[in-house]
Amino acid sequence: MEEQPDLSAVTHVAVGLSVVFLTGIDRLLPARSVLVLDEPDTLRARRGRERTAHLACLAGILEAPTQDERRAERLSGLLPRPDRLRAVVPLLEYGVVAAAALAEAWRVPGAGIPAARLLRDKALLRERAAAGGIDQPEWEVVSGSDGIERFRERYGRRCVVKPANRQASVGVRLVGATDDAAEVWAATTAADEPRQRAGYALPPKYLVEQRLDGPEYSVEALVADGTLEFANVTAKSVRHGPSPVEAGHVVPADLPEAPAEELIAATRRLVEVTGFRTGVVHAEWIRFGGRPHLVECAGRLPGDAIVQLIDLSRPCDLTGEYLRVLEGGRPSVPASPKGAAAIRFLTAPTGRVSAVDGLERARLAPGVVEGDVSVAVGSETGTVTNSWERSGHVIATGETPGQADRRARAAAELIRITTEQ
Repeated sequence: MEEQPDLSAVTHVAVGLSVVFLTGIDRLLPARSVLVLDEPDTLRARRGRERTAHLACLAGILEAPTQDERRAERLSGLLPRPDRLRAVVPLLEYGVVAAAALAEAWRVPGAGIPAARLLRDKALLRERAAAGGIDQPEWEVVSGSDGIERFRERYGRRCVVKPANRQASVGVRLVGATDDAAEVWAATTAADEPRQRAGYALPPKYLVEQRLDGPEYSVEALVADGTLEFANVTAKSVRHGPSPVEAGHVVPADLPEAPAEELIAATRRLVEVTGFRTGVVHAEWIRFGGRPHLVECAGRLPGDAIVQLIDLSRPCDLTGEYLRVLEGGRPSVPASPKGAAAIRFLTAPTGRVSAVDGLERARLAPGVVEGDVSVAVGSETGTVTNSWERSGHVIATGETPGQADRRARAAAELIRITTEQ
């Protein structure tokens, strides 16, 4: 590690650099109170120092082996505990284990190392969920296309293939009856996100799972000392095709009270069986056969602007409440939503972008609070296989989930991204 910055004012150590999160807490925390730890390669690839130089809350960014999950416990020996430390915050998926290890070593609330390791390995999580009686698809760890072929023969030749320790739908494939297992295996094992993941990180592990058909939801819960203190249910929609990348989210999910409570109860049970202590869980579920079935669960704040949707619908400041929990307090979030919010993601046709039209119209559409296009004229677009490859988004609010969703969809349809082959 390089020379350490001044730690005298540091109260929060963030593991993994998230510009979105740091921008959100810049208004909440004092100047020079946040120290960020991240991998040197990913910091450079994502221009982390340049993109956060304007943030007053930053005390500094320190290069550290935050993705060395096998030896996460040694991280606390590489820098001193800040005297005024109040919380260790996992900002990225690949920093969840390191954050738990630091929190434990430095005696502040955290997920706990065993729970963090479970949430970072989908195979281990499946094993623990099965032992805890949580409904989930049938599954196996596979090491080649033969394993995929044997598994899907037992389940109508349909299955899901996914990495056990990635994020953002990277490498996830929905496999149909006529798909070539060797081609699926090649595509899944080739998928990576080098801008996010250190080259030495844990080697990949792959799962094949039973393919369940049903509506998809996620539960975002703040947990303090193993108790769910707040929970939100989000409805999710995914793109059609072999890569199940999210097309949109609606908060709150438009569900009757009973099924919504079932999703929250299933998440509470998941917290119990994993031994998760303090922080946030983002648990994804499919309702199949009338019951929630576990897809996966993360031990950090959700992406895809779900935090913003929760803030808009309550209203509240979920980021601030998350910090309060990690500092040992209890959150204060409105018990019921006051409205609804939705996001729709944009997908450009493949090719070279020749024009982007309609963005300003979309931003002025009813209920729209944010619209953004992330591709520029002259850039190349390809087939969307993970969340990083989408082309923008629109966020809208409404009095009901249905109205918010319709507004977001209508505004997204006003934006035209033209490409040429």
